[in-house]
Amino acid sequence: MSSVIEKIWFEDHPAGAILKPLLWPLSKLFGVISQRRRRQYQTGQKAVYRPSVPVVVVGNITAGGNGKTPVVIWLVEQLKAAGLRPGVVSRGYGAKAPHYPYLVNAQSTTAEAGDEPVLISRRTGVPVAVSPKRAEAVQLIEPDVDVIITDDGLQHYALARDIEIVVIDGQRRFGNQQLIPMGPLREGCDRLQDVDFLICNGGNADGTEIPMQLVPSDLVNLKTGERLGAAKLQGDIVAMAGIGHPPRFFNTLEQLGVTPVKCQPFADHQAFSEQQLQQLSAPGQHLVMTEKDAVKCHTFAQPNWWYLPVDAEMPAEQADSLINRIIKVKEEYGSSSA
Repeated sequence: MSSVIEKIWFEDHPAGAILKPLLWPLSKLFGVISQRRRRQYQTGQKAVYRPSVPVVVVGNITAGGNGKTPVVIWLVEQLKAAGLRPGVVSRGYGAKAPHYPYLVNAQSTTAEAGDEPVLISRRTGVPVAVSPKRAEAVQLIEPDVDVIITDDGLQHYALARDIEIVVIDGQRRFGNQQLIPMGPLREGCDRLQDVDFLICNGGNADGTEIPMQLVPSDLVNLKTGERLGAAKLQGDIVAMAGIGHPPRFFNTLEQLGVTPVKCQPFADHQAFSEQQLQQLSAPGQHLVMTEKDAVKCHTFAQPNWWYLPVDAEMPAEQADSLINRIIKVKEEYGSSSA
């Protein structure tokens, strides 16, 4: 995302007023097309695929990273602990698989499957399928699971869903509350009234939003798998992040007592080369990255490269309510009245 565009969306940059005559009509057109498309699926003008197992959508109404993938991983782990067999589907953004639908495996690269699907597969071990047509990905793993979680896809109305979860960036919220390209919204804020759960990642949760924090664990060495507390890492640290909102990662490091000598943001889903990353850190310096970046770098990792895993945490009562709702929907799928 362009830094100027992001500042227009979230920081009321003066360029927004200059570009408004261009961006405003485009935003209105985007809204008309988006609403028309949704109505076509709602009214049956366009076909909707309904699987034989319930579908839980984890998405957002804003462009950029909000913390959806940690929520997907959290859901998978919670549902597995409850005795369910979840699977995950994703578009596989920015990747090109050998064929679609594509089942992620231990040898899958991020170039084939996408950053998030590879990360989710390695973290959870559950079936993960990707396809631009999510219904095809669902059909691939449907026989082997009893609940489907979609990583993103709130606006992918060709796939029926039983529960919708929207993840909100608690710091940036909805920016200027304008539709793309004038603002960051994929759909208007009134769309939030239709979803089942709102999860607020950081910041202050409003109203019925479930507060969530991304809690970091120990650093993990990409080469050896060694785990080490961030504050115990000796020497200078260079931080890098190729995620939707890199400052969130850099702020996390500071909260852990780590002050990098350099913070290098990259575009979300950017591919990396060994030479490119080697040039980031000088001899004796450590390179620290997000777990999402790490899945792209394992094949050429250096001994001084580390990543920081994070886990979603929510208040127990609200977390239990969410998980119990999914379990109830799953049980109803097996009843004669479903």
